Amino acid sequence: MAKMLKRHLPSLLSYFLYRITNTTSEGFNSVIQALKYAARGFRSFTNYRTRILFFCGKLDLKPQLQCH
Repeated sequence: MAKMLKRHLPSLLSYFLYRITNTTSEGFNSVIQALKYAARGFRSFTNYRTRILFFCGKLDLKPQLQCH
């Protein structure tokens, strides 16, 4: 355990300096894997990509009202 901590010490300390983790990318990966599993295969990569962008893009799909 001590050898492993010593080997990873620079990475561990950088967290406390920058407070950055890969949790966001892991979350996106989880959503993408669930989409892939739910689809059971796509007819084309374009359809797969579109579905990923739709679910992960956080698009605001509400109609924009124009006030005059």
